Amino acid sequence: MLTTQDLNRRGADHLPGHLGIVITYVGDREIRSELPIRKALMAPNGFLHAGSAVTLADTSAGYGCVAHLPDGATGFTTIELKSNFLGTARNGTIVCVATAVHLGRTTQVWDAVVSHKGTGKTIAPFPLHPVRHLPKGGLLILADIRH
Repeated sequence: MLTTQDLNRRGADHLPGHLGIVITYVGDREIRSELPIRKALMAPNGFLHAGSAVTLADTSAGYGCVAHLPDGATGFTTIELKSNFLGTARNGTIVCVATAVHLGRTTQVWDAVVSHKGTGKTIAPFPLHPVRHLPKGGLLILADIRH
């Protein structure tokens, strides 16, 4: 299984690394991550930009998928991401726990919850985060996939 170091290294020169996302735990069916809040992650209104929480959740579930790819799969693409914002933050650190709901041969489904590390308050749950595996050497075209 991939380690936190493997995943952090993988994202260092890409969006997760640029934003400051750190994977803190890789386990069986679970990924944990965190993102320190800073001005660049805020909306002009002074609150955490929704895209910052979405990116943390998407990265966490995506890295969970990478860590649990079945034999023969070379990658994946996200096919659906839903969010419901229940709160926000102005400072501190946000954390995400992504948990595998389904680890199938061709599809995985991950739930992710973003919360504030200091208060424990939920900022946004991301239910049913499905990803489709790309077969080795294959091209995947997605059209109206429903579960």
